[in-house]
Amino acid sequence: MNAQEIAHDQEGAMPLPTPEMDGDALFRLGLMYSTGQGGCPMDRVSAHMIFNLAAMKGSVEARVYRKELSQEMDSEDISEAQRAARRWIDAGVVSLAA
Repeated sequence: MNAQEIAHDQEGAMPLPTPEMDGDALFRLGLMYSTGQGGCPMDRVSAHMIFNLAAMKGSVEARVYRKELSQEMDSEDISEAQRAARRWIDAGVVSLAA
């Protein structure tokens, strides 16, 4: 379980994706997790997951950062990030509708 899912389960103070967030807002949230800023722990899996959600919502920057981050991650962590993104979408927390 990544930091995002732990915070979601515990309703913690960490920033979490919301249905209203557009690709740019998700990109900025992914940056926070990739650098450990803004109350977020540095968590590559969460950052990759959020960049994935942002890319699905049209953020070109998120695609670039997700690719760069992938080069620093092992395949198991990338797979976990992809599964986590799917769980957020399936739970309705992040809507991909424009």
